[in-house]
Order: sequence, then structure tokens, then C-alpha cells
Amino acid sequence: MNPKLPLILTVLACLSLAACTLNSPLPAEPPPAPTPPPVIELVAPPLPPPDEVGPLLSYHQSLRRMSQGELVKELSGLGLQQRSPRVAIQMGMALMLTRGNGDLARAQALLDSVATAADVDAAPLRPLAQLLSSNCAEARRLYDHVDKLATQQKENQRRIDQLSDMLEGLKTIERTLPVRPAPGPQVTK
Repeated sequence: MNPKLPLILTVLACLSLAACTLNSPLPAEPPPAPTPPPVIELVAPPLPPPDEVGPLLSYHQSLRRMSQGELVKELSGLGLQQRSPRVAIQMGMALMLTRGNGDLARAQALLDSVATAADVDAAPLRPLAQLLSSNCAEARRLYDHVDKLATQQKENQRRIDQLSDMLEGLKTIERTLPVRPAPGPQVTK
């Protein structure tokens, strides 16, 4: 075999590749320029709705610092205002903190009325009303449980006192019994 043959084959392969690239058709026209992105007009984002829950939470904190007398005055002032979901929540918050009979039930009823209202004004306040209503329900359950335990404790104390009286009576009877003579030695025959 000829030692120059591999070199010749390599040169021929390079020339054939060069000829293929020269004979390939060139694009007739350049590709179209990319379209510019659409112009977006910057519009200020809509303002968020006013926060109605934040001020109510602050109001609740101020209620917690009030005495019972101040809470009663606050309730009477709220009672004079026009009924709205906001006023109903404020009254419910105040009633949750007073210690009157049935105040928790009244508070829960007011809060439930806001939580289930279809009114547009009540929409942003519904989650807060639901949360406070569930807190009222839980507090009522706890108060009922405490009352039940207190009743059981009174009943247990009554039984303890009754058993102590019986025990003292038995001790008194035992003290009044005559002393038995000690058994003497038995005589065996």
C-alpha cells in the first residue's frame, strides 16, 4: 500500500466537505428582526382596602385594661350607636370581658350574627367574628366545666363532713362503753 494514500484520502475528504458547503444555497433574505415587546403602561396598583380588623384588635386591647365599671359604661355607649357589624363586634368584645350572667351567651350571639351576615360591610369582619365567637363558645364550656367541678367539690366536702360526724359519733360511743375485764389466766387441770 502506498504510504501517501491516507494523506490523500484526508485531503480529498476535506475538499469534498468544502465543496458541499460552497454549493449549499444561501438564505435569500435575512431572518426578520424580532418584534419589540409590547409597551406596558404602568398603572398604579389599586389601593388595598382599609384595614378594619387592626383597629378592632387595638380596641380589644384597650377594653382589657378597663375596670368592670368602665366596661359597663362602654357597653352603654355602644348601645346608643347605630347598629352595624363593627358595633356588634365591639359590643361582643366588651361582653366577653364583663362577668355578668349570660354575657358570654349574648356576646356569642352578637358575634355569630356578624359571622353569618350576608351584608357587604360584614365581609371583612367575618373571620374575626368567627374567631371571637369560637372563643366565647370555648369560654362557656370551660365555665360550665368549672361550675360542675365546684358542685362536685361541694358534694364531696358534704360527704366528708358527714363521714367525719359519723366517725366522731362512733368514737364517742366507744368511749362510753364499759371497759371489759382482762381475761384471766386459764386454769388447766
